[in-house]
Amino acid sequence: MPAWEPAYLETHRRGLLKQKIAAAYDILNQCTLCPHECLVDRHHGEVGICRTGDKPVVASYGPHFGEEDPLVGSRGSGTIFFTHCNLFCIFCQNYEISHGGEGEEISFEDLAAIKLYLQKKGCHNINYVTPSHQVYQILEALPIAIDNGLNVPLVYNTGGYDAVETLRLLDGVVDIYMPDFKFWDPEVAKQLCTAADYPEKSREALKEMHRQVGDLVVDEDGIARRGLLVRHLVLPDNLAGTRECMEFLAKELSPNTYVNVMAQYRPCGRAFEHPSLNRFPTREELLEAEQAARDAGLTRLDRRDKLFRWL
Repeated sequence: MPAWEPAYLETHRRGLLKQKIAAAYDILNQCTLCPHECLVDRHHGEVGICRTGDKPVVASYGPHFGEEDPLVGSRGSGTIFFTHCNLFCIFCQNYEISHGGEGEEISFEDLAAIKLYLQKKGCHNINYVTPSHQVYQILEALPIAIDNGLNVPLVYNTGGYDAVETLRLLDGVVDIYMPDFKFWDPEVAKQLCTAADYPEKSREALKEMHRQVGDLVVDEDGIARRGLLVRHLVLPDNLAGTRECMEFLAKELSPNTYVNVMAQYRPCGRAFEHPSLNRFPTREELLEAEQAARDAGLTRLDRRDKLFRWL
């Protein structure tokens, strides 16, 4: 059996990565990179909702041990936190980065060097956090890193508001998709982020991600190699629509979808602006969320012991 390698190496060898970079570059001329379709010229100083031009903007990077088990392993997930966001959820737990713009613009060479540094540190993967508005930058820096020895899986850790056309550019590049599935109800999405069409667009994106990489595959040590891992944050008063989200994942994608039903919601940012978001979810709400996932037929749930350790 041939040795495993990340998908992007074969894409690079075949000359397809160069084509993908060119296509992503062109998109920024009148940006439709995400579903907002701001139509700004990001190559010439115009910025849209994401407030980002055409250079990488990074807030922080390093080995992360708080991610899901298949990403963390024994040596951590190599996270790169990109500055800004295309959603701006009012309760964001990285509010200083997403809303406040904490971070700095760097070169493509520097972004490649960060990936190689994280690999040298022993991280099991390179984990792009909030990458939807910086897909071109990710692609542009990738050949530099490949030519210098990058060979670990790439994780696309997204809020879930992604354009299918952009995701198709990442086919054969991203090994592991890790989207949020935030809201089921468009009215809730309208209240809590900048995208009333989030439920529709996220469902389309989830289907495309699953088409590309399938269910999560792990190696003999339980470390993720390829596939889809979905995050769903439990919100007070069932604002997230957990049961409907779980049924969609099981029925429209696969009952083998790896899901993290997350219990760590806490009031952050501008959460006080919504009457339901001033408190933590109750024990009963968390139990109901777990049961909704199991009722839907999902069995690959991430670290259920963590859900209740503080209750």
